[in-house]
Amino acid sequence: MSASPFAPCAGGLKVAVRLTPKASRDRINGPAAEADGAVVLKAQVTAVPEDGKANAALLKLLSKAWKIPKSDMDIVLGATDRRKVILISGETEDLRHRLDEWMASNHD
Repeated sequence: MSASPFAPCAGGLKVAVRLTPKASRDRINGPAAEADGAVVLKAQVTAVPEDGKANAALLKLLSKAWKIPKSDMDIVLGATDRRKVILISGETEDLRHRLDEWMASNHD
């Protein structure tokens, strides 16, 4: 899959995510193509989709996997939807390089 769920933007990097709450375990499944052709990063969390619990669990999961502080991440689109866009604040090229390396080593 040549497309990426990561997109550079002013002040950082945006990540398209499809979240499945109430899963059996917290995990990042890797990239997947949506019906509209967009590529998203599939993730699952055990938290329920109530009061932002699933969103908080998602940010914690991504923060741990990518070694990026949760304070540098914000859900900018889709807070109440399964499909979300997360903004990671920081230097765009550095973030892109780190996340591309993570994708290559974890999801071939």
